[in-house]
Amino acid sequence: MKAKELLDLIKEFHREKLGMFKRHVAAARYVGNYDFNNTYQYIIAREDMHVAWVRDAILDLGGTPDDVSDPELKVEGKGDAAQSKVIGDDRQGAADFVTRWRPRIDHLNHARHRTMLNVILGETLEHKRFFDQALAGRTDLLGRRADGAGTPGVVLPTRWVE
Repeated sequence: MKAKELLDLIKEFHREKLGMFKRHVAAARYVGNYDFNNTYQYIIAREDMHVAWVRDAILDLGGTPDDVSDPELKVEGKGDAAQSKVIGDDRQGAADFVTRWRPRIDHLNHARHRTMLNVILGETLEHKRFFDQALAGRTDLLGRRADGAGTPGVVLPTRWVE
């Protein structure tokens, strides 16, 4: 693969991963369950790192990373129905992303970039597993609590309320 082809591939991957990151930031506003929302915050933090890695790779190759617009998320329904819809869509998005990118990355001849992108795909599969578990109603996504411990209520959709 020539340098320009490698740069184009990594830029395309960056655009998709950045879009996924921004989607999850927007989606977290619809996920009120504390355990599920905490999982979204974990996923967002990891994806922020993924985007930074790929951005740095683009810069190292002499390119300029593209930006993507924030998604317009319109979810019908409220509460658990909206939450399940958002989580289900993100689960499918993670699966589709890995399916689309795995064959392209497997044939990449640049070992360092191939390894980096494979780490990102592996963590995206972990995020898919989190979404699967959330849809199944599991609350121990990031760890187990002592018996009977829990957090009542829901997360607010906006950070600051005045």
